[in-house]
Amino acid sequence: MTLRRPGRPSVWMALVPLVALVAGLLFATSGKTALGTDLRAGESTQLSSLVEQRNRVIARQQQQLARLQDQVQQLTDQAASRNGAVAAAQAGGAAGMAAAELTPVSGPGVQITLDDAPRESGSGLPSGARPDDLVIHQSDVQGVVNALWAAGAQGVAIMGQRLISTSAVRCVGNTLLLQGRTYSPPFVVTAVGDSSVMRSRLGDSAEVALLQQAVHDFGLTYSVRDVRSVDVPAYDGALDVRYADVG
Repeated sequence: MTLRRPGRPSVWMALVPLVALVAGLLFATSGKTALGTDLRAGESTQLSSLVEQRNRVIARQQQQLARLQDQVQQLTDQAASRNGAVAAAQAGGAAGMAAAELTPVSGPGVQITLDDAPRESGSGLPSGARPDDLVIHQSDVQGVVNALWAAGAQGVAIMGQRLISTSAVRCVGNTLLLQGRTYSPPFVVTAVGDSSVMRSRLGDSAEVALLQQAVHDFGLTYSVRDVRSVDVPAYDGALDVRYADVG
């Protein structure tokens, strides 16, 4: 009977215990870090929390801004009561506040609602559609706003926020970023003005026509209704304009 001499251990046989040890350490570290939670959801959870935190900070800052603006107005009124030059400057400034969207407006107008296409849980995309086709885009909102301005609207607001000449309408995914705040659909646009003229301008808009085609093809929402009385608040955000001239 011939006995074989034991061979020298291969490199793989030597590495197997080491690999097992490293894997065990990784599993233990991951379990301790996760504490029973899903590590893969960490980034999205942190981002969502960050957005909510920033919204709360912005809300507090806007309240502080409103209080400071009231104090400035009170001090200006006091100075105007004692100084004719200040009173004249105040009167001249008040004349331009309406044009700068710094005073509220009310009257008949329209309310426009824009919303993503409904998606049933577990259902696939409509035939020929991409995920991008089923959401409201920045160009859709901007097209509606541009048509309302072109119709001579006295005031326009999105989600209750007054728009001014420097307002930027931006969308990230299906959320709207407006003057430091984020909004989810449906997006509601209100405007004070002649509803028949505004409807006509909306009908002539190429951007709105593309939106209406998407409504037909993919089930997005675009509705316009006349409103007997619309209240559009004054713009109360920061003014970035440093120089201006009365045209």
